[in-house]
Amino acid sequence: MANIKSAKKRILVNKTKAARNKSIRSAVKTSIKKVETAVANKDKEAAQVALTDAISTISKATSKGVYHKNNCARKVSRLTKAVNSIG
Repeated sequence: MANIKSAKKRILVNKTKAARNKSIRSAVKTSIKKVETAVANKDKEAAQVALTDAISTISKATSKGVYHKNNCARKVSRLTKAVNSIG
């Protein structure tokens, strides 16, 4: 355990930020899973709705600094491509 006051504070702040990031990442994974499930079931309408929600969630995570912008773009691109592949 750290002895210096600033080091103790850093530990607390890092723990808080890690918890926030974990929560946001979990929300993104859940939204992606919903899109993939709809695509697997070939449900075009549900996939479109889930895609809109997923894009919003991913963009929010990116704006908060949890994901890099290129990572965000890649995720959105792959999901959009999957939804568009439904006949």
